[in-house]
Amino acid sequence: MADNEIVLQRDCEATRIPYGGALLLPAGSRLRMLQSLGGTYTVVNDYGEMLRIESKDADALGIDIEQPATSQPISFSEKLVWDTLKTVYDPEIPVNIVDLGLIYLCRITPVELGQRIEIEMSMTAPGCGMGDVLKADVQRRLSELPEVDDVSVNVVFDPPWHPGLMSQAAKLQLGLDVDSGPSFRTY
Repeated sequence: MADNEIVLQRDCEATRIPYGGALLLPAGSRLRMLQSLGGTYTVVNDYGEMLRIESKDADALGIDIEQPATSQPISFSEKLVWDTLKTVYDPEIPVNIVDLGLIYLCRITPVELGQRIEIEMSMTAPGCGMGDVLKADVQRRLSELPEVDDVSVNVVFDPPWHPGLMSQAAKLQLGLDVDSGPSFRTY
């Protein structure tokens, strides 16, 4: 068995990438690990399908997730919101959604019982089937923050995403030319 090959230890649900459809993987399925970022796992099955497996199913992959020790209570801040957004990764690209330039707006507004967070985000392509999956990731993770009362996440495509929106760090990580502009053609 290859170093990155995994035999699924129990039945497990996965999400097809990039289409977003669900698939039930039976125990014993052979998978190859492509990336493990932000608490989710991108794998490939024997049919060449790229799949995303959620952290709740890490045990099916034979991964033991240690729960972080709770030391001090975390207080709400704008930095905490941005740090949390950086824990959400595109399942096809090993870069978080902030450094990919997918977050177009992050508005934090105090409300009666805490904080309201409004997010406008995009996808790397308008037809990306993972849009609802990434949107749900952002919604769930921000909703778990202390003092957060309401989270609104909208996927928008205006302006269209392009590689020029990525951070310099993301471009370096992906081996893109950081000194040039967007690496796409306009007509």
